[in-house]
Amino acid sequence: MTEFSTSDLSRKSGDIIAEALRRPVTITQRNKPRLVLLSIEDYRRLVTKADTRTVGRLETMSDELFDEVKAAVAAYEQESDET
Repeated sequence: MTEFSTSDLSRKSGDIIAEALRRPVTITQRNKPRLVLLSIEDYRRLVTKADTRTVGRLETMSDELFDEVKAAVAAYEQESDET
């Protein structure tokens, strides 16, 4: 990942934006990474991948999945009884 300092940001903003359109750019402050500048396409891809969980209800859960959950709970209960 390409790095630029915060002082570069004010002097080379056009170059930094051009680079960020190609690949993520790290912005450093006092030699420590502080920010990442990335294209909107990269950002959307990250957001889409970030949380693929879905919400459901027990009533809509498949019988197979419900049986797996019950078995996991039973195994957990048995394990905590042994300790």
